[in-house]
Amino acid sequence: MMRKEKFHIEYVFDKVSNHSLWNHLTTPMGLSAWFADEVKISSNKCTFIWNKTDEEAEIVFTRPEVAVRYRWLNDEDKHAYFEFRIHDIELTGATTLEITDFTVPDEKTDAVALWDSQVDELKRSLGI
Repeated sequence: MMRKEKFHIEYVFDKVSNHSLWNHLTTPMGLSAWFADEVKISSNKCTFIWNKTDEEAEIVFTRPEVAVRYRWLNDEDKHAYFEFRIHDIELTGATTLEITDFTVPDEKTDAVALWDSQVDELKRSLGI
């Protein structure tokens, strides 16, 4: 198995409330608006459903309105996770969403492109 590498991407959001963004990153209704077709959460387990295919993840870390980390339960790389972290840019009043994810090196371009399109969907669902 090829070891996955960590990567970070940042997206800037103008005029979005942290509370609204946080709900889109952590609630079934919010996540199903942009990340998956359907999302179910019970305690710290999440089920993400795309085209009737489901993937389970666990919430391994959360700090309300700051960061949430998910780990896919079927990932062979136990160190891999994906994380959403919210930062305020005091100078401009904007907010950045930092995404940390893991992928095998030759799939990084595809992984970044997927996040780009997902975050475009997130911005649309937030009305920005």
